[in-house]
Amino acid sequence: MLSRAKGLISRVKKSKDGSALVSNLGYMMLLQIAGYVFPLITIPYLARIIGVEGFGKIAFASAIIVWFQTVSDWGFNYTATRDVARNRDNLEKVSEIFSNVLWARILLMMVSFAVLFLLTEAIPYFKKNQAILLITFLLVPGHIMFPDWFFQAMERMKYITIFNLISKSVFTALVFALIKEKQDYILQPLLMSFGYIVCGIGAMYIILAKWKVKLHAPHWPSIKQTIVGSADVFINNIFPNLYNSFSTVLLGFYGGSVANGLLDAGRKFVEVGQQFLTVISRVFFPFLSRHNSKADKHSLYMRINLSVALCGSVALIVLAPLIIKIFFTPEFEPAVVVLQLMALSLVFLSLNNIYGTNFLIIRGHEKKLRNITLACSIVGFVTAFPLVYFYSHIGAALNILITRILLGGSTMIASKNVDKRKAL
Repeated sequence: MLSRAKGLISRVKKSKDGSALVSNLGYMMLLQIAGYVFPLITIPYLARIIGVEGFGKIAFASAIIVWFQTVSDWGFNYTATRDVARNRDNLEKVSEIFSNVLWARILLMMVSFAVLFLLTEAIPYFKKNQAILLITFLLVPGHIMFPDWFFQAMERMKYITIFNLISKSVFTALVFALIKEKQDYILQPLLMSFGYIVCGIGAMYIILAKWKVKLHAPHWPSIKQTIVGSADVFINNIFPNLYNSFSTVLLGFYGGSVANGLLDAGRKFVEVGQQFLTVISRVFFPFLSRHNSKADKHSLYMRINLSVALCGSVALIVLAPLIIKIFFTPEFEPAVVVLQLMALSLVFLSLNNIYGTNFLIIRGHEKKLRNITLACSIVGFVTAFPLVYFYSHIGAALNILITRILLGGSTMIASKNVDKRKAL
């Protein structure tokens, strides 16, 4: 499969679009290598300093904030990327899309913060973790200031790579400089947010000053229309949290910070693999958006993504005991099974990227993907209660795996049915 994919890549490189695609893929591969290297530097240090409980508190806060991050994204990372990619030679249209999306995200962020603050005041367990929750929320404005979706749409991935490398470098240096004791775990999300904000300033300079994209004043009817137009993709993005981050939240209530720390340690390296698959998906998304009727382009993407997912899954399953032993302290040993279960889910995440994000959304079937995601996420939400209650961190990992199997399989079947109807 890999040899056939290489043959397709060599043919694609001969075209202008193909050359840009391979260049962008190269930059994102560099970014992904950095995504491996920087955690290898910081994870052992953080595991030794803040321990499993500190890991658990960070994981719990991240699981809550991911809901608000998804609200502020509102599906724009797909719909706006698609729209800019199709209009990128029209500066006025690009400026209009960029402005509407930026103001919409700021509005959604303000509403999200108000909701979060009320929750931390009303729920005792949230009140207990109020400081880490509010600090972790800073990741939301950090992501808004760094509009990587725009660079993706313009197929200028080198800027995403450069700014992410800067962000990771700043974060890594500050971790070693400032995190010295167990209670310093609260600085981890603060330092990460600071890295995004620093890069966001540079990103905005390039977009507004160098590329001459105009930031229009807020026009509320247009902002409302922008939000409504991305509602289906937002629903598709938010509902996986019902089984994914909710399993972490539920584990915090049932098992406490230690159980959350074991789950987080086990999924750390799987998340790196997941990010690698997302990188490939993001590189191909604008390319496939402009060639949405050509099956050979999607076939190339499918072969590359699925090959990487299979290799990554097998490697993590086999090496799980060694990975946990090298990068964590002995108290993290129960995370081996979590890592192995979560590694298996990479294959089904790949199927969802291939047939959902980069097929159904591009072909205009957002509602079909929304319905599949909603149904599978509700199943995962329901099964989370018994699995987490009886099997703690193992149950949480198993619940995520089962739901991803359902989601990946269902999305693949739905896309095949779309192809069949088109052929009739």
